[in-house]
Amino acid sequence: MPTVHVFARDHINTDEIIPARHLTTDVESELAKFAMEDYDKDFVKRVQPGDIIVAGADFGCGSSREHAVWALRGAGVAAVIAPNFARIYYRNSINNGFLALECDGIVQAFQDGDPADLNLTAGTITNTRTGQSLTFVPVPQFALDVQKAGGWLEYMKEHDQTALEAETLDAHSTQAGHGHPGQEEQHA
Repeated sequence: MPTVHVFARDHINTDEIIPARHLTTDVESELAKFAMEDYDKDFVKRVQPGDIIVAGADFGCGSSREHAVWALRGAGVAAVIAPNFARIYYRNSINNGFLALECDGIVQAFQDGDPADLNLTAGTITNTRTGQSLTFVPVPQFALDVQKAGGWLEYMKEHDQTALEAETLDAHSTQAGHGHPGQEEQHA
């Protein structure tokens, strides 16, 4: 059962997740050594694979560095749950197959070190110490598929490029016509 690590403050920025002085690599195992270092220097000694971070609102604000996701994933963190996330951190999480779950009241429901049961199918997280269960914003199937594949690049490799292009490019606005070459306008 995963352990919850609570970082209750709002607006934890990417420089606190992985300080800029450690951005000399993109190797997750190297970045993991410094995860949350400026917020809690002992975090990497306590975190175990599959553990969960519970954080305050606007987690991941600041710069757009993907290293913030890589450092936490490299440290073994399975998910970050917060009331909301900075947009760029949230998108980097999806692109890298990392769970960023939005859940109101999450900080109040857990204390540091509490055990949790995370159920992605049901969309719930339960504090098994207190029995309190919260529902989080459902993870879109697309994000779950990307997470299962291990990230956006791996997801793309698993899917037929032609089928992906057809899904995204075969829309009325991208078809010929309306004065664009390739299709004659029909006049009545």
